Amino acid sequence: MEFTKPPTAANMEKYIREIIKRHPCSKSFSCGKSVLGRKIPVLTIGKTTGAALFVGATHGSEWLTSLVLLRFFDEVCSAFEHGEKIFGTSICSAIGKRGIAVIPVLNPDGAEINLLGKKGALSSGNHIERISKGDFSHWNANARGVDINHNFGAGWEKLREQERKQGIFGPAPGKYGGPRAFSEPETRAVCGFCSTFDVKRLYSFHSQGEEIFWYYGTNTPILGKDIAEEFAAASGYKIAFPFGMAANGGLKDWYIENFKRPGFTIEIGKGKNPLPIEDFEGIYKKLFPALIKTLVI
Repeated sequence: MEFTKPPTAANMEKYIREIIKRHPCSKSFSCGKSVLGRKIPVLTIGKTTGAALFVGATHGSEWLTSLVLLRFFDEVCSAFEHGEKIFGTSICSAIGKRGIAVIPVLNPDGAEINLLGKKGALSSGNHIERISKGDFSHWNANARGVDINHNFGAGWEKLREQERKQGIFGPAPGKYGGPRAFSEPETRAVCGFCSTFDVKRLYSFHSQGEEIFWYYGTNTPILGKDIAEEFAAASGYKIAFPFGMAANGGLKDWYIENFKRPGFTIEIGKGKNPLPIEDFEGIYKKLFPALIKTLVI
């Protein structure tokens, strides 16, 4: 299946509909809604309870991550249905042990704003235009101007202090963590999914930098380091440690702190966000062996 168009809401709906139609082994449902009422889709194969969760497009300008995850899911489904191995890995065996769930776009409003500008913000158009000063090219927040990856409860107060030192006190194109932790429906949707389905692994995809982050505080399991090293070896990405405003408030941080299980932030590609769709094939080719590795480690 080809993924050649940016994931506007309309294109995303078409992609997901086609994947579900092509693969009877897969399922799709919504785990919540965005600020503007857009559904937050989930695609699953195998047992949803205890699955590994892959999350894309938490930041609006990082929408290329959603295409990476859709392509990965599509290829895993094909291999599963045909009893194929990929890089020596039996996909049927892997999925039989642990299912996978993909939230290709956690921030559908943000992605639509980055791609379509004021039009993508619907009833919040004037609000978003005012915040962005008419420049939507680097929009990362949701439709309220809250950066979802600053809105999770892990270290949120520390992050808020850093935001204020940077002069960030309210809605912005990015880096504003909201009036309180978990204030945003998108944040609550993915947290609810993790809790309801007892997610065993968490992979949160961002761009850019070709880096993988695995550590967050004393609850970080040593297995996280082992998985990160295998992922790095398979992809050529570097293991890194966040600092400054990237060190708290994120989905990976919350997951590790609350579940004490391996969670990761993976920064795909290199360049300037939004990464152009022309980079998709090269990025995916480099990542694919590592993505398959996640099914068995």
